[in-house]
Amino acid sequence: MSDPTTAREAIALVAGDDFTEFPCAEGPLTDDGPLGWPGYSAAHARASARTGESESVVCGTGRIGGVRAVLVSFEFGFLGGSLGERTGARVAAAHARARALRLPVVVLPATGGSRMHEGMRALLQLQVLAGESALTRAAGLPQIAVLRDPTTGGGWATLGAGSDVVLALPGAQVGFAGSRVRPPDADPAVYTAEAQLAHGHVDAIVAPDALRDVLGRWLPLLTRPAAGRAAPPRALGDPGTPPAASGREAVARARHPERPRAGAYLDAYFSVREEISGDRAGGVDPGMRCGFGRLPDGRTVAYAAQCGTATRPAGFRTAARLVRLADRLGVPVLTLVDTPGAANDPEAERAGAGPAIADLFAAVATARVPVTSLLVGEGGSGGALALAAPGHLWATPDSYFSVIAPEAAASILKRPPEESAATADRLRLRPRDLLELGVVRGVVES
Repeated sequence: MSDPTTAREAIALVAGDDFTEFPCAEGPLTDDGPLGWPGYSAAHARASARTGESESVVCGTGRIGGVRAVLVSFEFGFLGGSLGERTGARVAAAHARARALRLPVVVLPATGGSRMHEGMRALLQLQVLAGESALTRAAGLPQIAVLRDPTTGGGWATLGAGSDVVLALPGAQVGFAGSRVRPPDADPAVYTAEAQLAHGHVDAIVAPDALRDVLGRWLPLLTRPAAGRAAPPRALGDPGTPPAASGREAVARARHPERPRAGAYLDAYFSVREEISGDRAGGVDPGMRCGFGRLPDGRTVAYAAQCGTATRPAGFRTAARLVRLADRLGVPVLTLVDTPGAANDPEAERAGAGPAIADLFAAVATARVPVTSLLVGEGGSGGALALAAPGHLWATPDSYFSVIAPEAAASILKRPPEESAATADRLRLRPRDLLELGVVRGVVES
């Protein structure tokens, strides 16, 4: 299917014929609006005649993936999908209806921003939209945005970027600055959905013909939380392997290139998964995978999983974002710990490694939903501990956890590199040692 160009085409793309529009009681616009802008009423009437819509947004309810949701779809053909007072009133009423009915909200923006003909009265609608979105967020209801072409200005900076999950159609123009107000030498490639994905502001690019299926997975995942604490996954290593005889052996096993990694554990634990991407602050860390997964009973557990690389600030911030979103939606969390430590290069320091780790520690510590953690490989210092649930950490037989990597510990203690193996033994970092020390609750079996 080609990209939807009208509000109703977008609705049909995701909900088919199952859509019931909310009634609107506004009459024709008179007196050229709040500013008395010459010709505004006539332009409004022409836009209505051309598009068949009475305003720049269409709102109602539809069913996607078996989940009923409130849909808010913008009509770009109506004065550029611009936000005016009537637009704000319709979106506010849609959010209020969503809260009353306990329904998620799916926004399908295609907008150039605030309506010039209404001046500051139009710009104030951004506060209205942000306030309504915040109320829906506080009510524990998920919000998903699907960015169409274009999504710019206040529409992007409120309903788009303010959603819990942000999807985008390929090639969509996405940015706060619209095409007519950018610097003349600005690279247009920066203002695209693909660029926003690369910089951590969009979760995924979804082709139009796949959008209904993707939303049909996301909505059940965000609205059907599992009850109680997630059980730790079973170990995926060879069940016949005896426990590590020394610290140095435990480290070697955890670093073995064929040791099962996060992807294998997620595939074995969940039947369906969808992932978020990016820290919403300009960064993406491929070594931290975060998302929501379906258990065999159809219920949802959220996850944040390190993939064995040094975790970057963007990874810690993305994990904190995941934990807070799951907490707000009442979804229990599973974390998989596997990192040699936090990235410590100059770029990581400039990107705020310390504040990012602190933020993740705080998110895990204050989560109201239960958090379960499994150490599946390397547990290197605070970069690993930030993702571990206090009192609910388990370990696999082919893992280790240490105050710092043995090589770094030897260096800190001013010992030669050849003593790192002996240092590993003294650190008592094996799974059985961690159990005796009270660091983990148990060692999971295959």
